[in-house]
Amino acid sequence: MREFYTDDKVHEECGVFGMYRLDGGNVSKDIYYGLEALQHRGQEAAGIAVKDTNGPKGNLMLTKNQGLVSEVFHQEDLDRLKGDIGVGHVRYSTTGESNAVNAQPMAMNYIKGTLAVVHNGNIVNSKELKDAQMHRGLAHYTTSDTEVLAYEIIGDRVDAPNIEEAIKKTASKLRGGFAVIAISPRKMVGIRDPFGIKPLMLGRRDDAYILASESAAIKSIGGEVIRDITPGEVVTITKEGISSDTSLCQKKRAHCIFEYIYFARNDSVMDGITVHDARMRAGKALARANQVDADIVVGVPDSGLAAAAGYAEESKIPFAIAFYKNSYIGRSFIKPTKEERNIAVQMKLSVLDYVVKDKKIVLIDDSIVRGTTMRKLIQMLKKAGAKEVHVRISSPPFLHPCYYGTDVPTASQLIASQHSTEEVCNDIGADSLAYLRIDDFKEMVGDLPLCSACFSGDYPV
Repeated sequence: MREFYTDDKVHEECGVFGMYRLDGGNVSKDIYYGLEALQHRGQEAAGIAVKDTNGPKGNLMLTKNQGLVSEVFHQEDLDRLKGDIGVGHVRYSTTGESNAVNAQPMAMNYIKGTLAVVHNGNIVNSKELKDAQMHRGLAHYTTSDTEVLAYEIIGDRVDAPNIEEAIKKTASKLRGGFAVIAISPRKMVGIRDPFGIKPLMLGRRDDAYILASESAAIKSIGGEVIRDITPGEVVTITKEGISSDTSLCQKKRAHCIFEYIYFARNDSVMDGITVHDARMRAGKALARANQVDADIVVGVPDSGLAAAAGYAEESKIPFAIAFYKNSYIGRSFIKPTKEERNIAVQMKLSVLDYVVKDKKIVLIDDSIVRGTTMRKLIQMLKKAGAKEVHVRISSPPFLHPCYYGTDVPTASQLIASQHSTEEVCNDIGADSLAYLRIDDFKEMVGDLPLCSACFSGDYPV
């Protein structure tokens, strides 16, 4: 399943959230609200697993299913999920089928206790690990990276003195981009891949510690951000506090640029960079390189608005709101016919005719994947009376697939991979089209080392 308006968008795979209340209080409701704050990172499934650290080792409780956070959990679920330590997950499938079986957390009982794991990203060598597990008789059939990951941790726990050493041993074998949070009977452990491709942050609220994909989720439950987890770092939280192991850290980093272009919430801060400001700077860079004679600058809600504001500020062309976004219609999934998909887009977004009539417009969005949504938006603007629509994209053209947990399609499905900029411009019906340059990333995020393989083909792993 895919959300109707975003079926022509690139999606992040998941959002993860973990909490340990050292005062013994229940974490399930806080995790619920944390997941709601991460809902933009995955709308297909959600799950929460909790544990009472003072109870028996095997009393892990779990609820997960397909749907939005508010659809999966009801008051009775949160009342039942009693524990002072827990993890939660929102999912958008990139590997493994989209079904309730593949929803996270992955929870298991084994000889040394219990384990619940949530994971964001993609393990490039998961098939190799799975084959080795089957050879060892550890697992017979696994359907997702998270299940492979959980079995690997359990296998490594046999000879490891504690769960954090087992997770570190497992992490040393992983290739790809990942952020993992795991809970055992008495500990919460987080690890971020050594390149820093996937984000993970540490926060605190009173006597509780929090691990989450984004700072916005930590703040949503009244917490304060302590810091980003260092790429390669293993962080362990117990009743005694926090310990850190940096033995897997490395000099080479490759943070995903698309967190700053689109994935992250506009109010998040990642690796010291405010997402909103990065998007504003992208818009300003677009304006300097691709000026156009126009009356107004508009953005596609919500992801194009910050870049549009930056473009308007730099170009001195007035910023305007041209679309009304209906946030109250719930989810509608990809429709089986072109006509139904077009109706779905119009249900989600409508044009403010009086804003665009007889205007030359600069239309800003974060990306063009297949071109279908942009084509429809341009048609809607021109039908409402826009004279010209000049499209400016706050990312370079997508040319290559992603292997680290982002669903960039194969090259054959990427319109920019198959056609020149001029051909794309004609195909979507724009009066002109220009993209952000890869060189402009430095203006967006400064000297932050980046993974931009979906644009350049230069893969860090």
